[in-house]
Amino acid sequence: MKTDNLLLPERHALILKQLETEGRVLAAVLARELNVTEDTIRRDLRDLAAAGLCQKVYGGAVRMPAAPEGGTLTQRMTRQQSDKSRLAIAAATLVQQGATIFLDAGSSNLAIADALPAVPLTVLTNAPSIAARLLDKPHIDLIMIGGRIKQSLGGSVGATALREVELIHPDLYFIGACGVDVDAGVTAVDYEEAEFKRRLAAQSKATAVVATGAKLGAVASYRVLPLSQLTHLIVEAEAGAELVAAYAAAGANLLRADA
Repeated sequence: MKTDNLLLPERHALILKQLETEGRVLAAVLARELNVTEDTIRRDLRDLAAAGLCQKVYGGAVRMPAAPEGGTLTQRMTRQQSDKSRLAIAAATLVQQGATIFLDAGSSNLAIADALPAVPLTVLTNAPSIAARLLDKPHIDLIMIGGRIKQSLGGSVGATALREVELIHPDLYFIGACGVDVDAGVTAVDYEEAEFKRRLAAQSKATAVVATGAKLGAVASYRVLPLSQLTHLIVEAEAGAELVAAYAAAGANLLRADA
């Protein structure tokens, strides 16, 4: 098939075929190949994404697995517990004595709360479950970010929480991620949640994400930040060398959990 002067359905079919075979498309490359403007390709990708046929990301689109770990926080806490514990132990090595850290709502970050070193720390969180886990630790100065709790997320992310985080500048922010992809970066399933994470990441001196194997390559609906803006990405020991190299090339500083 000639790739110039294609009709709209033909162009969409060609884009979907490339997504199926390669897993992603770049708007600039497609525009050159199909002899159309990038604006035309971006409209095509918006249409395909609206139809649920791809996930639009910055610069193009991907055909990726849906972000994992649906359900309430209580339900997510029961999944991959041993994997999350190993990742949490690795993540806790990033925490320095006397530091101020923020633990975002999320089951992996709940595991980090259990793994924190027994040294003086200030811990902020928007998750009641994490706060409850730290209440009996006298070496921790605990600060709760409040407002209405979004039960599906297990934490506060609304207007009150946003106002409160304007006053803080953590040394290290552990972001609760729904997906971590080479092209899409760190993503979230909820619009308000993504905005909360973006705001807090911008005000933190360093950011870190714990990613189980199911989250690597997954893309949720709302972008939080690109990998190049992430200070640390903690992955499982079993993560393949090729996969690790791809994330490192995208700008991620990787830390492997012990097997």
